[in-house]
Amino acid sequence: MTNKKKMTMGLIVGNRGFFPDHLAKSGREEMMQVLHKAGMDVVVLGPEDSKHGAVETFEEAKRCAELFRSKSTQIDGVVVTLPNFGDERAIADTLRRATLGVPVLIQATPDTPGQMLITHRRDSFCGKMSACNNLRQYGIPYSITTLHTESPDSAEFAKDLEWFAGVCRIVKGLRNLRIGAIGARPAAFNTVRYSEKLLEANGITVETFDLSEVLGRISRMKDHDDAVVQKLQLIQKYVTTKDVPHAALVKMAKLGAVVDGWMKAVDVQISAVQCWTSLEENLGIVPCTLMSMMSDSLLSSACEVDVCGVLGMHALQLASETPSALLDWNNNYGDDPNKAVCFHCSNLPKHFFKDVKMDFQEIIAGTVGKENTFGTCVGQVKAGAMSFARFSTNDVHGRMRGYSGSGRFTDDPLKTFGGAGVVEIPGLQKLLRYICEQGFEHHVAANFSSVAPMVHEATTRYLGWDMYAHAGVDERG
Repeated sequence: MTNKKKMTMGLIVGNRGFFPDHLAKSGREEMMQVLHKAGMDVVVLGPEDSKHGAVETFEEAKRCAELFRSKSTQIDGVVVTLPNFGDERAIADTLRRATLGVPVLIQATPDTPGQMLITHRRDSFCGKMSACNNLRQYGIPYSITTLHTESPDSAEFAKDLEWFAGVCRIVKGLRNLRIGAIGARPAAFNTVRYSEKLLEANGITVETFDLSEVLGRISRMKDHDDAVVQKLQLIQKYVTTKDVPHAALVKMAKLGAVVDGWMKAVDVQISAVQCWTSLEENLGIVPCTLMSMMSDSLLSSACEVDVCGVLGMHALQLASETPSALLDWNNNYGDDPNKAVCFHCSNLPKHFFKDVKMDFQEIIAGTVGKENTFGTCVGQVKAGAMSFARFSTNDVHGRMRGYSGSGRFTDDPLKTFGGAGVVEIPGLQKLLRYICEQGFEHHVAANFSSVAPMVHEATTRYLGWDMYAHAGVDERG
C-alpha cells in the first residue's frame, strides 16, 4: 500500500465585532492546533492580514478568498470555525469568491455555563444557523458536525474531522478521474453495461485499451526484458506461486508490464479488465493476481470490465485509504437472513485474506483447460468491519445513482474455492429487495472499514448523485 497523502484545509475563522474579539483569536489558534495535530496543512489568514486572522468584513472576505484561490490546487476542503457568532455574510462571500468547489465543514464552539456574560459569551449555537442559512441562499453546499456545537479539541470533533477528511478525499478523487477499460465487456455480462457519456458529464473519463493491442504488445516482448523480469519478481514476492507453472508466471509478468506501461502513458488511475474468456483462450492465463496487486497498491482494478464497479472500489479506497475489492452478492449463508456469502474467483487484494496463494480458476477450467487458468488468488476473507458501495448510471434519467452501507465480515466457516467471505449486514433482506427492485448489478465494492457515511455525504451533497443509504449509514463511523 502507498503512503497516505497529506491533506490541506482552508480555514475560515468567523468573527462578529460586538462579540468578544479574543474568542476569535483563541479560536483560530485552537483550530489550527487541532488541524495540525490531525496531520493537515492549513491555509488561513494571519493576524497581519485581518483582525486576529478572522473574517468579518467584506474586505477581509475578499482577502481570504484571494488567498484560497492562490492555493486552490492544494486545498482539499474548508473548515469554517465559529468561536463566536461570526459574520455569516463574510463567510458566504469568502466561499463564493474563492470558487474552490470543495467540501465545507461548519463547526461551532459551545458556550460554557458560568461564562455567559458579555466578556466570554459566544452565541456560536445561534451563529451557526445564520451561517448555514446564508450558504444555502448562496447555493454553496456544506456539511455539519454530528453535534450542533463541538469544541475543536473534543473527541466528537476529532471523529467528525476524520469523517470530513474522507468526504474531501472522495470528492477530489472522483472529480477528473480517468478509468482504464481494458478489453470489451464480456458478452454474457449485460449487467455491467454503463453510459460512458454520463460518466463524462460527471467529470469521469474512460480510456479504452483493446485486448488485441494488449496481446500484440505481449507478443513482441522477450522473457528477459527488464520490465518482464521486474514484474515477475514482484508477482513472486506478492503471493505464493509454488504450484504454478513458470511459463504461466512469465505470461502474467508480460501482461502486467504492458498494463502498467499503458496506464502510466495515458494517465489512468484505476482499471476494469476483460477476463472471461478471451485472456484464457488467447494468452493462457487469468489476470486475477495482477489485478489483486493493483488493488492492494490502491490502484483499484475490477474484472468483467465493470467500470462502475471499480468506481465504487475507488470511492471506498479514497475514504479509508486502504484497498477495496469487487465481490458478487453470491449466496445465502444457511437460513440467517442477515448473512450472505460474498465471492469472486478471485482478484481480491491480499489485504482481504487470512492467507492466500495463487492457483487456477476452477469455474472456467472445465471450459478452457486448467493449464490456461492459472493466476487466481485463493483464500478466505478475514473477519472485520465492512463498508460496501455500488454505483450505476441511470441512463434513462441521465443521473448517477447507487447505494452504500455497513456491515462486517465474519469468522463463520466456509468451504469453497476462489476468494470468499461471509458478511453480516443488518436489514440485509431489505437491501437485497432494494437491489432487485431497482435493478442494480450483482457486483458490489467492499472495504475493511466503516466509511459508508463518507461515501454517502460526498456523492449526494457534493456530487449530486442519487444514493440510497442502507441501515445505519448516517451513524458516522
